[in-house]
Amino acid sequence: MMKKEICFSDLILLANPIEQNVEQLIECGADKVELLMDGPLWDAIDEQIAKMSRILPKYEVGYSIHPPAWDTSLTSENRTIREASFLEYKKAIQFAHMIEAEHVVIHPGFCVSPVFDKAIARKRAREAINQLCEIAKPLGVKLAVENVGYKGSSIFTEDEFVYFLDDIDETAGFLLDTGHAYLNSWDIPKLIRRIHNRLLAIHLHDNRGEKDEHMPIREGTMEWEQVFDVLKELQPSCQFILEYVTGTDLAKLEQGKQLLIQRLDLKSNIIV
Repeated sequence: MMKKEICFSDLILLANPIEQNVEQLIECGADKVELLMDGPLWDAIDEQIAKMSRILPKYEVGYSIHPPAWDTSLTSENRTIREASFLEYKKAIQFAHMIEAEHVVIHPGFCVSPVFDKAIARKRAREAINQLCEIAKPLGVKLAVENVGYKGSSIFTEDEFVYFLDDIDETAGFLLDTGHAYLNSWDIPKLIRRIHNRLLAIHLHDNRGEKDEHMPIREGTMEWEQVFDVLKELQPSCQFILEYVTGTDLAKLEQGKQLLIQRLDLKSNIIV
């Protein structure tokens, strides 16, 4: 039986007071909380980091960090946006160190127009992530590189994602987002087999194959049983993160955690 900490993303409570979000997620059974640094409360990011680095360690829960997701891109066609995005990621890494967060999520970027060169985008992503590794490694923070983008905006094919980290420091590992992979028609069970030795985390959520809905598990059209089978077989030492859309009933997190415990034969770690 695997001993596994189940993490809840505070995307479900986006724009609410951060301390209140953490308290609510703990009440729902979170072993860890993934903090999404987006929305109005993170607008003054330096002040919020200073405040939260004092407050958050008092809670008996672990953390991971998700830097701002909207309007940022390490591979933007605009150099100013790339540089600003890099700075936000650097701050997120430093914040993660302050609160002893396990990892920082890294969006390698997007190609929002078909005329943009994805090979150039991948080169930019590799350069940025190598530089971020240099910042994160001495701080003891892992970087979880996520498969973002869908319906043409991803800079990777499935194979390109698998091999992307081959020449990047072990500070970086993979974060598999099930919803994004499904929208891109990737073979999720096969992908887990290919990357499980370097898999840091999985964002678990569902959709109906058209848009990134972040629905609770089994409420979309994804085929989950083979995903569960391969996770139970391989028992990867990764973090399971329920990343449900803002406004979802919090009871869905509790139900999702129980589903993972039962279906994967997990022993949830309730003591951090």
